[in-house]
Amino acid sequence: MPAVQRSVRSGAAPDKRRPQAQPSSTRPELHVVAGRRNGGDVVRDGARRLLVWTRTRRAPLFHIVVAMCILGGSLVVSLMLRTQMIENSFEATTTQQSISRLNQDIQDDQSKLDELQASLPDRAEKMGMIPQKGSISIDLQGYSATDDGKGQQ
Repeated sequence: MPAVQRSVRSGAAPDKRRPQAQPSSTRPELHVVAGRRNGGDVVRDGARRLLVWTRTRRAPLFHIVVAMCILGGSLVVSLMLRTQMIENSFEATTTQQSISRLNQDIQDDQSKLDELQASLPDRAEKMGMIPQKGSISIDLQGYSATDDGKGQQ
């Protein structure tokens, strides 16, 4: 008589110490990476990969080109603005130095003038001039420009 296979089934709860079988995780597939190349090949390969990437994505190459143009333009404008600010700063410094020199010249000329005014009475006495003793004043209250020089009577 042939032997009948028996299966053992248990109604008991599974053992909590033993972990349940984990579903297998999906891992990314591996691919071969080419070795390093010289500079021109790397740039060309990078550009080729960029073109392939843009074709597989929803963002077209046009958007990337516009973004790069905007970034490049902002860089150029920033550099131009900085250059202009440096030029203005240099001009302001030069102008300030010129103003300082002119102020110094004015002070020198003013001191010479004060010195000459202080020595004026001594020089006049050496020339034989006599200082004025009193002051003379002229009253122009009654003067009118239409007078013919005959005076009032």
